[in-house]
Order: sequence, then structure tokens, then C-alpha cells
Amino acid sequence: MAHTHDAEDLACTVAHSEAPSEAPVEPAGRTLVAVFASPVAECLLRFGAELGFRPILVEPDPERRLEGFTAVTGLGAWLDATADVVLTDHHREEIGPVLRDVLKFPVRWVGIMGSARHTAPHVRALADLGVPPEEVARVHRPIGLNIGSRTPPEIAVATLAGLIADRNDRPGGFAF
Repeated sequence: MAHTHDAEDLACTVAHSEAPSEAPVEPAGRTLVAVFASPVAECLLRFGAELGFRPILVEPDPERRLEGFTAVTGLGAWLDATADVVLTDHHREEIGPVLRDVLKFPVRWVGIMGSARHTAPHVRALADLGVPPEEVARVHRPIGLNIGSRTPPEIAVATLAGLIADRNDRPGGFAF
């Protein structure tokens, strides 16, 4: 039986080598902000660039760096409605102030790595800084699709897949 496909279905045309495999670029662009230099941040930024994101590493500590990425120490105008922000370390002292400041921007999505089995340290850190509960609720945790990821590349893939599902209003989502 011959396979027919819908000419409008990009995934089908890519599978048949009839369309470029590059991700379509949205007119406004997309920004992926990884906060804190970590192995997961390195994978997120590298894979995110392949998926059409503009990768940005935010690292408040000038002593911490990732090879191949220029880190910025502060937040900037690129934190707009196209930005997905991922804090890649939930043990850093700076999580409260960084999240408080990120939440002042109209970012599309913000999340912090961490297990659903443990208390979320950002909640208390933000409350201690006077951040209102409705703003704290904007922070997603855990992040990524629930695929049992354990290594930095697996966590990055799960996170990026969840961001793409969320952006495309698909049910992949972040439910655990």
C-alpha cells in the first residue's frame, strides 16, 4: 500500500526528505536562557541552538564559566515574551534574587531544576524576598517531560521537549 501524506504536514515531509530538517524560525525568534554554568546548562544551550533558540548563559559568579559560551552576569532586554528561562542549579544561594529579578520581566516561561520528591527551595527564597505567591507560582518545578532523565543530556532533552510542547500548546507538558 502506497503512503500518502498531507503536503501541509511538515513532520511528514521531513520524514520523506522532502523538506529541510531545520526547525522553522519564528518571526520574533526564541531565546533560551540557562541560569548558572552547569553540565545541564551546557547541554541545554548546545541542543537549544540546534532547535532554533538563541542561547544565553547567565552566570552571576564571574569565576564560573562554560567552555564555548560567553556568560553574562546580569539580566537584560532579551528577557522578553520570547524567552524561556531555566535555572539549572537549585543549590545556589543566588536562586532567590535571580528568580525575583527574572520574574520582573515578561518572560514566556521560567523553571528551576529539582526533583518533585524534595521541597522546592525557591519558594521560601522568594517568599523571604517578599515576592507575591502569584509570581512564585509562575516558576515551574520540576521541569521537562517525565521520561526518567538522570544525566545532563537527558535532562536537557526532556526540558527542551517540554518547552517545545508547551510553546506549541501540545499535551507533552510537564506533569509528573
